[in-house]
Amino acid sequence: MNKENWLKVDNVSKIFLATYNERDTRSLRVSCTLNEDIDPYLLGNALRKTISARNIFQVRIRRGVFWHYIEHTDDIPEVSEEHGRPCPLLYGKNFKGGLHYKVTYYYDKINIDIFHALTDGTGALEFLNMLVINYLKLKYPEKFSETFIGSGVSAGELESDSFSQYYEKGAKINLSAKKAYHIRGLKLPYDQLQFFNVKMPVKQLTDQAKMIGVSLTSYVTARLMMSIYRDMPVLKRGLPITVSIPVNLRNYYSSETSRNFFNSVYLYHVFSGDEKTDELAFLLDKQLRSNISPENIRLQMNHYQRLEHIPLLRIVPLVLKQPVIRFFTKKEAKNVSAVISNLGIMKMPEEMQEYIKDYAIYCSHNELYISMCTYNGTLTFGITTGCRNTEVLRNFITGFSKDGIEVEVNATEVIRS
Repeated sequence: MNKENWLKVDNVSKIFLATYNERDTRSLRVSCTLNEDIDPYLLGNALRKTISARNIFQVRIRRGVFWHYIEHTDDIPEVSEEHGRPCPLLYGKNFKGGLHYKVTYYYDKINIDIFHALTDGTGALEFLNMLVINYLKLKYPEKFSETFIGSGVSAGELESDSFSQYYEKGAKINLSAKKAYHIRGLKLPYDQLQFFNVKMPVKQLTDQAKMIGVSLTSYVTARLMMSIYRDMPVLKRGLPITVSIPVNLRNYYSSETSRNFFNSVYLYHVFSGDEKTDELAFLLDKQLRSNISPENIRLQMNHYQRLEHIPLLRIVPLVLKQPVIRFFTKKEAKNVSAVISNLGIMKMPEEMQEYIKDYAIYCSHNELYISMCTYNGTLTFGITTGCRNTEVLRNFITGFSKDGIEVEVNATEVIRS
């Protein structure tokens, strides 16, 4: 094996590689909808142009003796019309493809589905934006020939493992947590997932959050917790409702990596039954501000990276490591009721904005995962759930309506992958 052609996987990727399954494929989807139908020929050309600048995704994941590793490949990706579910299986013995991502289109929409072991939401969105820019440049060369592409970051920086770079030996944090309430009801059959797309005017949401005096994320989290509580059996109401919130570590460290570089903070509450949404949002906002302080983020990042620096674990074969990782990941999942990930405002060159309608983000998950992104005045929730029970989502959506916020809801059919 040529050492110049491969990379070690980062610590977060090791978790995804050990815990993916047919339902929770550990894949994510980022989509951009244009104001016109897609030309698949031009999209294919745009993709080939884009991967020359993002070669980090032109890889195959291999099993080593002690850890997985990433090996570069010359495989050329193909564009196809969308079929099947979002967030499909993109790794493992039942995966028939080569590359661990796929680009599809459907009428006016461009999708990138990508295995989470390669990148996080921030890296996937940058990849998508570069693809869209290249596509529009090919479609309208007379308008966009001089449009800047990329960040000027070197290949080494894009491929860097920022977890290892910023790890500080000896840093400690207590991340112990109590078992959380999980949304009641049976799972969907045949490893299926449901996907919902919910749109709201972002100004109406931010005005509501400002009126309470909290961040948008805190307000949305409070709305979700209230929705879960309303569906909670009386005998379970002593359990905390805990929401995991991924945090982009690039906001705290000088990193331009396209690989995974995030951790999660946790907001929790044990309900008394007398809570109001604005009061709960205020309490959660206080928790969130404390959890995302630079010092707490540094300590949490070091905690998750310690796995890499346990000498005994390094010499244990991969076949023995993976069951251990699965055990502790499953144990940690019991402490989380749902996930909310806010990817923020989508930014594109001003001259291209009139061609772009909106964005959406989804992440596979066994329970309930809500991804948020904002573009052109609209906030879009990409909601994924493996549960039959949609009562929590109904409560969640109608709660915003009761706050005077306009809501548009679309749902996919349940499709077996």
